[in-house]
Amino acid sequence: MSEAFKTTETMLARLRWPLRLTQAGLLAEITVRVFWPLFSLVFLLFGALLLGAHEALPLEAVWAGSVVFAVAGLAALFYGVMRFHWPDKAAARARLDETMAGRPIAAVLDAQAIGAQDDASRAVWQTHVERMSAKAAAARAPAPDLRLSRRDPYALRYVALLVLVTAAIFGSVARLATVSDVVAGGPAGGLAAGPTWEGWIQPPAYTGKLSIYLADVKGERLAVPQGSRVTLRLYGQLGALTVLETVSGRTRDIGSVAEPEQVFEVTRSGSLEIEGVGGHRWAVEAIADVPPEVSFSAEVERNPAGELRLPFTARDDYGVQSGTAEIELALGSVDRRYGLHPDPEPREKITLDLPMPVTGDRREIRETLVENLAKHPWAGLPVTVNLFAQDAAGQAGSSAPQQFDLPGRRFFDPLAAALIEQRRDLLWNRVNGRRVTQVLRAVSNRPEEVFRSDAAYLKLRVAIRRLEAAVAGGQISDTTQTEIADVLWDIALELEDGNLADARERLRQAQERLQQAMRDGASDEEIAQLMQQLREAMSDYVQQLAEQQNFQQDRQAQNQQMQEITGDQLQQMLDRIQELMEQGRMSEAQQLLDQLSQLMENLQVTQGGQGQQSPGQQALEGLADTLRQQQGLNADTFNDFQQRPDPQNPGEGNPQGQQGQQGQDGQSGQSQQPGQGGQPGQQGESGPSGPSGQGTDPGQRQGQGRDGNGDSTQGLAGRQQALRDRLGQQSQNLPGGGSGGQAARDALRRAERAMEGAEQALRGQDLPGALDQQAQALEALRDGMREIARQEAQNQGQQGGRQNGSNGQPSQGGQRDPLGRDTGSAGPIGTDEQLLQGDDVYRRARELLDEIRRRSSDQGRSKDERDYLKRLLDRF
Repeated sequence: MSEAFKTTETMLARLRWPLRLTQAGLLAEITVRVFWPLFSLVFLLFGALLLGAHEALPLEAVWAGSVVFAVAGLAALFYGVMRFHWPDKAAARARLDETMAGRPIAAVLDAQAIGAQDDASRAVWQTHVERMSAKAAAARAPAPDLRLSRRDPYALRYVALLVLVTAAIFGSVARLATVSDVVAGGPAGGLAAGPTWEGWIQPPAYTGKLSIYLADVKGERLAVPQGSRVTLRLYGQLGALTVLETVSGRTRDIGSVAEPEQVFEVTRSGSLEIEGVGGHRWAVEAIADVPPEVSFSAEVERNPAGELRLPFTARDDYGVQSGTAEIELALGSVDRRYGLHPDPEPREKITLDLPMPVTGDRREIRETLVENLAKHPWAGLPVTVNLFAQDAAGQAGSSAPQQFDLPGRRFFDPLAAALIEQRRDLLWNRVNGRRVTQVLRAVSNRPEEVFRSDAAYLKLRVAIRRLEAAVAGGQISDTTQTEIADVLWDIALELEDGNLADARERLRQAQERLQQAMRDGASDEEIAQLMQQLREAMSDYVQQLAEQQNFQQDRQAQNQQMQEITGDQLQQMLDRIQELMEQGRMSEAQQLLDQLSQLMENLQVTQGGQGQQSPGQQALEGLADTLRQQQGLNADTFNDFQQRPDPQNPGEGNPQGQQGQQGQDGQSGQSQQPGQGGQPGQQGESGPSGPSGQGTDPGQRQGQGRDGNGDSTQGLAGRQQALRDRLGQQSQNLPGGGSGGQAARDALRRAERAMEGAEQALRGQDLPGALDQQAQALEALRDGMREIARQEAQNQGQQGGRQNGSNGQPSQGGQRDPLGRDTGSAGPIGTDEQLLQGDDVYRRARELLDEIRRRSSDQGRSKDERDYLKRLLDRF
């Protein structure tokens, strides 16, 4: 028994703290279960007091509530005291023992009832007690069960707790000090029924300032934004408190100064006073909302495309809400000449929204208005710009007006600039319509000299006729005015920026544009862009010049005397020109640019003068001139056909004009498509795209107008006869023989027969028949020129073979091209002999391999080309 007793004492000593904690948990469970109604009432009471319910409710309500809370509290206290009992150690051991499997504490405290006299049985029992004691030594105090859901199914305790937490956050502990006054009926106890007040001042939302609780403002001065909203509430006996204020500026609907609730806005500085018990007086300063300010922060900028860039700065004390820029025509500063002489048509001013930051501080904004107004009718004319900014209060601020020329796109091509000017005149006032048609016909009188594209010429001709028809109708509609203006803009862009296949023409145009820009005082950006175009055009021209030249053995002496210049020297000249322009030394830059133009002209003359033209080339040039004159005659015949009145409907234009237009621009108009024949060397075949130096002979066009009897067809017939005679002479002078020469003669004979038929139709007043015959003549002329060009190409190939030598070996010679480069051993321009010499051979080889790899992986190239490049990589 002594061993069992020792084991029990040891176990109880180990369980001393777990038992105490378990006993404390039981105490907490009992306390919560029996006193939760009392706790809830206490929470509700303190929450109401912190929130000031005793101050806001009438005294009777306060007393009634106090009685209710007192009775409920006593009942809850009685209920808890009657059911409360102190947990003993036995209950704590039982709760702790329940948390372990097998109840080890009870097992240790038990006594052996059977077999106590048997040694073996005692040994077994002792072993069992020791095991249970060891198990009990690991006991941990269980957590108390504080759940009250069965005793408080409606969660009233949580409602009371919520009231207390809310009061602790939004209430004031200072209100507890007024409880005694309320109960005693003193001065503070009658606040609900006596005089008291509360008030707020709420600034406008856009200011971002916090509301002011007047009860917390102890000073006598108060500064608030103008427009702040004041809310005052007076409690107690009516008239005990009154409000006197001079900040609202109200003169009507003021109402009584003792109204329980008063709301007004602060519009000016003044005083605000609450008279009565507990009142206060403030000197209110109304901070005025300053109107926004906006101004130009820099000079107006423009880029080469005519884009307007207008830097501005806007400020406001609370933030700029929005802004606009208004652009009006400065009519007094417009040079009222030519198409601008009539009064302009009324147009609304241009209104553009100023860019505003989406996020961030808007009290000071530095932005740039970017807009492209190059197509606007006022582009290039003086305008007046005003900037306006508005804040959230509706106040507006404006800038000082600034006058400048509205940026527009600068056109350096003379014809494009002329079209843009006539477009401006048409949009200025549609009374300029007749004048615009006359000017457009004048500038396009000789299309072969000014147009590089037949498509642009045809578009312009259609636009002119549409405008003439509208003018003849007596009124140009808004739709017609807009459409013609758009067509003129598109044609000007095509002339200015069109893709020029000829590198020489691109170089000449780039030089002229740069010179024109220097004369016009263009901006640095425009000059830089034109300078880059000149570099590209120079590079393309040099490459084309080198590829087209074919030096012969007997030309070596000539080549040695040719002026030599390397590509590096050309680049140095271009760099020097750009440097001089950047330094503002325009005169020196102009001189150097003239020298460069002269140098390139010398290269052109050298290239063109390398050999005399062959008879075939001379015949092609003569036939090309005949073709251009036949095209002009065809156009004049068509114009006469359109202008001739309809016999069945006198007084009106030809109803077949539209159909004739299709015939001219369709079947017979095929003559105006450049390069349609596809023969090489057929320069100037198409009307406006021919070289400027091979225009129509004035003597050939002297009969274009009406004759003395007023019949224009006789003059057209005379011109047709002259062209037929000229073609007959050219047919007799055709060189060479063979199948190609015979085919060319047959085609020219067909052209002569067609011209003869056209002449007879013109003399017989049969204009439709004449148009058909002229179309056949044009087609036959093209066939003849195509055969001559094919024969000439074969002759040149045979001559090239003979020049290589009878044994097929290439001729030797140290010729150099105009840029001083070796021609190579095989004749074409190149530096093949020295490709693998020098200090940079390996770097060049790596670059070539990298380029071949890049091109072989380019999926945009054809499969055959990629296969060829891959074979090169496999080989090298």
